[in-house]
Amino acid sequence: MATLLIMARLEFDDYLRHIESDSARFRAVLADCDPEARVPGCPDWTAADLLWHLARVQWFWASIIRTRPAAPEGDDDDEAVGPERPTSYDGLLAAYDEYSAALVSELRAADPAEPAWSWSSEQTVGFTYRRQAHEALIHRLDAEQTAGQVTPLDPELAADGVDEVLDVMFGGAPEWGEFAPLPHYVRVDVADPAESLWVQIGRFTGTDPDGEHHDLEDIRLVAAPGTEPDAVVTGPASALDAWLWRRGDDSEVRVTGDRNVYGHFRLAVNQPIT
Repeated sequence: MATLLIMARLEFDDYLRHIESDSARFRAVLADCDPEARVPGCPDWTAADLLWHLARVQWFWASIIRTRPAAPEGDDDDEAVGPERPTSYDGLLAAYDEYSAALVSELRAADPAEPAWSWSSEQTVGFTYRRQAHEALIHRLDAEQTAGQVTPLDPELAADGVDEVLDVMFGGAPEWGEFAPLPHYVRVDVADPAESLWVQIGRFTGTDPDGEHHDLEDIRLVAAPGTEPDAVVTGPASALDAWLWRRGDDSEVRVTGDRNVYGHFRLAVNQPIT
C-alpha cells in the first residue's frame, strides 16, 4: 500500500493548539462586539456575519472529518446545506461554541494521515488540521480589527500561513483550466523565522462550467529554480500573511527588482479571500 504523504510545516498538535487558541480569541473578541459593526477585511460583513461564517466553516469541516472519507453533499458556502442560522446574536455565539468544539473533538480523534475529502489535491485529515488553523488565525484577525483590539500573530504560524496562502489559496487551479508558466520568478523572503519561498508567475486560462472564459495573471509556488529572482518581496511573517490575505497594508513589505514581474505577482494575489 502506498504511503500517504502529509506536508506539514508545523506539528499537527501545534495546528490543533492554534485552532483552539485562535478560535477562543475570536469568540472572546466578538462576544462584546456590536453585532452590526463592519468587518474591515470583508466590508460586506457585519460582526454577526463573521461569527456565523466561522461557525459554519467549523461545522462543515467537523462534518467532513466525522464522515471521512465521503465527499460532502454541499460546500461550506451553501446555505441550503447544514444548520440554520440563529436569529439572535446570543444564538450565534451558542452555535459557534458547539461547532468549534466539535471541530477540535473530531480532529483530536483522527489520524492526520487518514484519507478525508478536501477541495484541494491533498485528500487527508492533515489538510483540515492545517487549513483550519489558518482559517481561525485570519478570522481572529478579522474579529480583532472589527473590535479595534488587534494583537500580534504568532510568527511561526504566520510564516506557515505565507506558504499556505501562496500554495493552497492562490496556487491551485480547477480541472477546467490550466496554468501556463512564464520564465520569471518572485522570491518571497520571510524575515521571522527566516525562510524564502519561490513563486513562478504565469497565466491561468479556461472556461468554467457556466461557460465563462477566464484569462488572468496567476502564480505557482515552486522549488528554488537555480536562478536569480526577477523581484524580491521581503517582510515579517505576520505582515506578509496579513497583506496577502488583504487584512493588512504594505507598510512593512519591501519590494526590489523588476516592477513588471512584481506587478504580475501582485495582480495574481490581490484577490479577496474569506
